[in-house]
Amino acid sequence: MTALTAVLLLVSCATLIATGARRWRVPAPSLLVVGGVLIGMLPWVPAIRIAPETISVVVLPPLLFASAEEISWRELRPVWRPVTVLAFGLVLATAAAVGVVASAVTPLGGSTAFVLGAVLASTDPVAVTALGRRLSLPPRARVLVQAESLFNDATSLVLFKVAVATAVTTGAVSPVASGGAFLVLGGGGVLVGGAVAGAAALIRRRTADPVLVTVVALVTPYAAYALAEDLGASGVTAVVVAGVVLGSTGHGLTNAAVRLQVHAVYGTVVFLLESVVFAVIGLELPALVHELGSAGRGWPLGVLAMTGTVLTTRLLGILPLSVLTQRRQGDGRVSWRVPAVLSWAGTRGVMPLAAALSIPLTAEGGAPLPHRPLILVLTTGVVVLTLVVQGFTLAPVVRWSGIALEPEHTAHEEARCRAALAEAGLACLAELESVEAASATVIDQLRRGLLARLDQADADHDGDSVSAADYRELRRAVIAAESAELRRLYEGNRVSDMTRRRVQRALDLEEAGLGE
Repeated sequence: MTALTAVLLLVSCATLIATGARRWRVPAPSLLVVGGVLIGMLPWVPAIRIAPETISVVVLPPLLFASAEEISWRELRPVWRPVTVLAFGLVLATAAAVGVVASAVTPLGGSTAFVLGAVLASTDPVAVTALGRRLSLPPRARVLVQAESLFNDATSLVLFKVAVATAVTTGAVSPVASGGAFLVLGGGGVLVGGAVAGAAALIRRRTADPVLVTVVALVTPYAAYALAEDLGASGVTAVVVAGVVLGSTGHGLTNAAVRLQVHAVYGTVVFLLESVVFAVIGLELPALVHELGSAGRGWPLGVLAMTGTVLTTRLLGILPLSVLTQRRQGDGRVSWRVPAVLSWAGTRGVMPLAAALSIPLTAEGGAPLPHRPLILVLTTGVVVLTLVVQGFTLAPVVRWSGIALEPEHTAHEEARCRAALAEAGLACLAELESVEAASATVIDQLRRGLLARLDQADADHDGDSVSAADYRELRRAVIAAESAELRRLYEGNRVSDMTRRRVQRALDLEEAGLGE
């Protein structure tokens, strides 16, 4: 089996597994990891070697950008204090705790144990976002989890570079140098990300070509990452900042048709990359264990110990912070529900694997870096275990905690929004009618459509879910009849192909707007 054939088969299998996960309503990353482990255990499957540059440069930027676009500055402002504490304090505490435990229960020495701690110190934004899309978390809790995973990269990256430098040179690194490195990595990443986002927004605002806008949207995360890395800053931070900025302002840069196309193309890219990368994580574990040989027979105990340390440290760090936050807000009674969910949502994923793969092969002087294969196995094992255990149980934990938003809450909010938009449209029509900006027939037709939309929003707001479902089903039937008539007209040479495509596009957009 050639490498190209293996990659194509992996993409096909990963896509099938991810599609099945959506149909079965289970977390796709967890199922993909399990599928990757099972496939990797088959004797005829070749070992896949992935260069760290492949994950860091090809896979991470678009996935991080997609995660960051889901958060706006308005949502970030209320949670910036706890996010800052978690991005600094919890990362440092986790790295120290993992390093101490690793040096006690594994053959790793002090410096290499610190490298493992730095690798596993931060949560993974790709995994957290992929798992969180299925959960109906309150907005504040959702933003807190995603923002923490997005902005703790600079801290963990500085720790990782300090740990690797210590392990490779067997020397100490000064705190002053570490602080300066953090400022360069984090601050430089913020500046580069903001500049790239501004340039992308300028281009997207000045063009209506869907192809060009789509290309700009695809290139933006790669440009932010590459430019920041070339300047010695954090590429991940630059991508995150660019994503947050464009996610907050991008909806006003282009028209609806372009937005639909960009969303469709980017959604396809993210789906394929997520499907493949999580499958690769599971696929690599059996091969790494096989390479470890008899010298690392105790790796399962090490994986369990590291996972337990990561989860315990996170719980002990989030509980006091949550108590202080709730008391500061004036809550008389401290709730455990939100901190329990936040603690259980801290999975590890793609970024720790990329960091572990980038560990140098040799130390200073050319000697092999001690226990590098064991660090890779422990990292991959912790990633697999957290994705499987936390991934499959996160939704039940959210339901058990009682903080999940009920579907009716979202439906009522959407109904109120649609009603407000319809009322604004009616007011606009009244103004246009008063100045005779259009014929009475056209205005009356538009008014009837807005009134129908307002009636439907009122029915949804009143909780008449059966009526709403009946309306959508009836409208879909009408759209199907219209599509059939369009095909009949086209086959009878009564309309041109251009007209058929434009009318069918309008029908498709209307059907997509009906929702589920």
